[in-house]
Amino acid sequence: MVSRRWALFAVTVVLLAYGCLWLGRWQFHRLHDREATNAQVRQNLRAAPAPVADVLEPGRGLPQRDEWRRVTATGTYLPDESVVIRYQTRDGGSGVDIVTPLRTDRGPVLLVDRGWMKTGNVGADHVAAPAPASGQVTVVGWARVDATGSAAVVADGSARAISSKEIAKRLDGPVYGGFVDAQKETPAPATALVPAEQPDLGNGPHFFYGLQWWFFGVLAVFGFCYLAYDERRKLRAPPRPAGPDEPGAGSEGADHAAVDREHRAADEARSR
Repeated sequence: MVSRRWALFAVTVVLLAYGCLWLGRWQFHRLHDREATNAQVRQNLRAAPAPVADVLEPGRGLPQRDEWRRVTATGTYLPDESVVIRYQTRDGGSGVDIVTPLRTDRGPVLLVDRGWMKTGNVGADHVAAPAPASGQVTVVGWARVDATGSAAVVADGSARAISSKEIAKRLDGPVYGGFVDAQKETPAPATALVPAEQPDLGNGPHFFYGLQWWFFGVLAVFGFCYLAYDERRKLRAPPRPAGPDEPGAGSEGADHAAVDREHRAADEARSR
C-alpha cells in the first residue's frame, strides 16, 4: 500500500515535471516569435526606401511590422529644436544620440536620429551637438517605434529614449509618429555622427533554455522512479541472518552451547 509520504512525493514530482514542460514550451514559443520578428525585419531591411508618408503618419504610432523599413524624406532641419538622448553606449564607450527635427516639404515634422557621438561620462552637462547640414536635405533612414515610459520624457532638451509624442510637445505643427535612424544625409553634414547600429537578428538563448527546462522535468521523473524502485527493492529483500559480530549472535551461540552440555550430561547418566 502506498504511504502518505510517497503519495505527496509523487504529486510534487508531477507538478514539478508539468511546470518544467510548460516553461520549456514557453521558451519555444518565444523562439518562434523571435524568428517571425527577425524574418519581418530582414524583409524590411531588404526593401527599397519608401516615401516617409507611405510608412509614417502624423500623430499615429508606427506599427511594429513596419519597424526597420527604410524611408526617405526631404526637408529642412530645425537645429535649435534638437534633443540630446543621453546614456547611449557603443563598444563600451559613453555617448549621446542627437535627434533633430526635419520640417519636410510635405509639412509634417519628422524626427531624425542623426547618429551617435562620444562624450565620455556625461550626465547633466551641456552637450555641444554638431550642426546638421543647412538648407534642403534628403534623409534616408530606418523607421523606428517610439519608446515609452519615463525614459522618453524630455527635460532641459534631453531624454534617455526617443518618443515622438514627447518631443512633439516642443514643436509647432503635426509630427510624424515614430522616428528615423539616419542612414544617409544628402548633402552630408560638416561633422558626421556615427550611424545607428543594425538590429540584432539572432534567435537568442530560447532554444537551449527550452531544452534545459525539459531536461529538468525528465530528471525529476527519473529521480522519483529510481527512488521508488530502490525503496521497493529494500522492502522485498529477505531478512539477512545476523553475523557473529552482530547483536544477538553471541547470545544465540551461548544457548546452543548450554543445550549441548545438557545432552552430554543426559547421555552420561544413562550409560552408568
